[in-house]
Amino acid sequence: MKEIDFKKKLTKEQYQVLREKSTERPFTGKYYNNKEKGMYECAACGNKLFKSEVKFDSGTGWPSFYDSIPGSVKFIEDNSLGMKRTEVVCTKCGSHLGHVFDDGPVDKTGKRFCINSCSLNFKSMKKKAEE
Repeated sequence: MKEIDFKKKLTKEQYQVLREKSTERPFTGKYYNNKEKGMYECAACGNKLFKSEVKFDSGTGWPSFYDSIPGSVKFIEDNSLGMKRTEVVCTKCGSHLGHVFDDGPVDKTGKRFCINSCSLNFKSMKKKAEE
């Protein structure tokens, strides 16, 4: 996709987060407290990223997942803001999704994918069942 396509497709906030690597404020996103069953997809390209079964409440104010769909994301070293972090990007379109940390559930993967709500679209299982 060309940058011009992203500017047309995404809201201003989504563009700032997905394409310019910004971060939404905690506890403001539409999915941080979502408990529905379904699939989380990249808001920019529709790539399937996270199943609802791996979402957990980290208390951080952003949607948190302990695993991603294999091959859906890639990791990039991020030394911005004077910190050493690992950025999570969509493998299909390269959009910034958030960061991954090693403080997730130890009985699962030990990872916490801290993802911006506005970088996601959610496809509910409930809607599929109604169709």
